[in-house]
Amino acid sequence: MEAPCSTGRASNSRPPDPGGQRAWAYRYRLDGRGSRRIQRGGYASADDAREALQRALTATQRRKGRARMTLADLAEEYLAQRDGQPETTAKLRWLLTKATAAFGSTPLTELDAREIAAWRMTLPAGHRFEATQALRQTLARAVEWGPRYSNPAKTGVDNPQPPRREMRPFEADELEELAAELGPRYGPMILFAAATGLRPGEWIALEHRDIDRNERLVHVCRAFRVNRLKPTKTNTSRTVPLQRSALDALDQLRSPRGATSLLFPAPEGGYLELHNWRSRQWRPAQRAAGITPTRRLYEYADVLVMPTPTRRSAQSARTSTPTSA
Repeated sequence: MEAPCSTGRASNSRPPDPGGQRAWAYRYRLDGRGSRRIQRGGYASADDAREALQRALTATQRRKGRARMTLADLAEEYLAQRDGQPETTAKLRWLLTKATAAFGSTPLTELDAREIAAWRMTLPAGHRFEATQALRQTLARAVEWGPRYSNPAKTGVDNPQPPRREMRPFEADELEELAAELGPRYGPMILFAAATGLRPGEWIALEHRDIDRNERLVHVCRAFRVNRLKPTKTNTSRTVPLQRSALDALDQLRSPRGATSLLFPAPEGGYLELHNWRSRQWRPAQRAAGITPTRRLYEYADVLVMPTPTRRSAQSARTSTPTSA
């Protein structure tokens, strides 16, 4: 007797092999009489065949249950069990809203690669690559969990990575102009950041104890980002040499040692809120100095530490092409 996928049958209907041993098999239908019949054989005993049958039925039932899951359901379940940095999960959630707005109520088994490819082209160019990658990442879990046998956001959907824009560091005179515009509170801070090449979250989290003037080193042990203190991007501490320009910038600081443990505190104390500082201080200073507001401070340090001939060739090779901030 053959039944729907909730039951099946084990049998030894094969003729004996040359050694006189019978091979056991099981079979079941996916969706009752008239549907496709699945059969697997080669088991040494009836118990082995029954155990294999039960595993197959359980997997099929799980797959059929998840087949009713929509993309919105999958996204919520995936994000809930994702083990990562909160800000990374928040960004992934935001990117997935672009896909769930279009396909959120669509069952996973009905997602179509052609429709996904067409949807991708409706996204702004600046978000297209990351939003498609977020959808691919989420649907990869659907393949692992069973509702789908392939990833419809990957197979048949091109997602070329956008070209990276050339990075151009600040010139020394530009940094001096910016420091003058920012004044005594923030001017030394950006000179120190440019001279050391630290990431913004790293120099925001620096404390006086991290500076070793005798050895001319700064110890980078932590970073501050999205309102919380965290390890550095590489999860490892490191030391960075302090050039003369970095030491000169430290000598200009207005916050005396002992007033706060932070090297570059916010005006009201505590950690500097980078997003607000950029909009209220950094970008206005760039506009006032007539400087293209799309460069990185930590690119400047790469030029400072080059051997002299290489530095000159790097400076002469720069163009006026705007680059990423």
